[in-house]
Amino acid sequence: MEPVFIGVSRALGEIAQQISDVARSEAKVLITGESGVGKDIIARLIHHRSQRQGAFIPINCAGVADSLVESELFGHMRGSFTGAYRDKRGLLDQAQRGTIFLDEVGEMSLRMQGLLLRFLENGEIQRVGSDRIHIARNVRIIAATNRNLTENVAAKAFRDDLFYRLNVIHIVVPPLRDRRDDIEPLAQHFLDVFAESYGSPRPTLSDEALARLTSYQWPGNVRELSNVLERIVLRNRVRVISAAEVSSAGLTTHSLSQVLQRGTADVLYERMVHGGESFWSVVHAPFAAHDLTRADLQALVARGLEHARGNYRRLRALFNVPVRDYKRFLNFLGKHGCRLALPQFRSTPAVDRPSERDCDATQ
Repeated sequence: MEPVFIGVSRALGEIAQQISDVARSEAKVLITGESGVGKDIIARLIHHRSQRQGAFIPINCAGVADSLVESELFGHMRGSFTGAYRDKRGLLDQAQRGTIFLDEVGEMSLRMQGLLLRFLENGEIQRVGSDRIHIARNVRIIAATNRNLTENVAAKAFRDDLFYRLNVIHIVVPPLRDRRDDIEPLAQHFLDVFAESYGSPRPTLSDEALARLTSYQWPGNVRELSNVLERIVLRNRVRVISAAEVSSAGLTTHSLSQVLQRGTADVLYERMVHGGESFWSVVHAPFAAHDLTRADLQALVARGLEHARGNYRRLRALFNVPVRDYKRFLNFLGKHGCRLALPQFRSTPAVDRPSERDCDATQ
């Protein structure tokens, strides 16, 4: 099924035309824009409308530890490292005749950038632990980032030759606050989707509620709007949504600059819970780069556990950690002294989040 592309703004109309044009070619595409603007939807649409017969394979370069990115992309041989119990094909190999989507490509280390460049130049794939090279030429590359790669190239944090390889077609996605005409159709779409998903009556937006939505700065962009509307549908007991109900679902009158002036843990919490960003990109990556302290991480976990009533499975869902990464999430917290005692949190109310439905067991 083709992904849904919602919007009536001029900017989105231009992007829709770019998608149609690019889908007819095999050119590499670089999609840039803030987190939550829908870069992944654009990548999926390009693949869906193309003539490629293979799979669309996404990988979040910020969500995989650097030591594992090479294995994920290129594959590995049995016994090449601890935990390599069998041979594994890499995602680049699996994407032949299809498309690989490198999300957050700006987070790649310089070493991995070099390996990716070699693949882009000649299609070479060498599995970790193997001395053999094979060629995979029929793979389309679409990359995305919320970084300014031009600045990263100037700072020697991103290879200029890789940048030029990826930047054949450049699609820039404006933030939601710069295309406010799209807020109402997006909100109506999300109300339809979530009402059907949860078997709830489909509420309508009052004029005041719509005005509140359209005047908000949306630091988390479309992802944040989706989260807010999902909470409203789950909590709504009347048919008409009021401005007060919009505010109680997580909307504030703070601008982005005001949000960033708050404590570090509050900012990170807002980005994950209200902005829909992943723990791996918002917390893990900057912590590994020593941009966050252990105290920051402990404060963030404490705040999350208060809302999750001391349940680490609910905390995983709250912080947008995939189910498959639950053990890795716990190991990371334990390694850095952030597996906090639970009894103090179990009397506090939990945040209503639909992704907690599979998280009833107390850890």
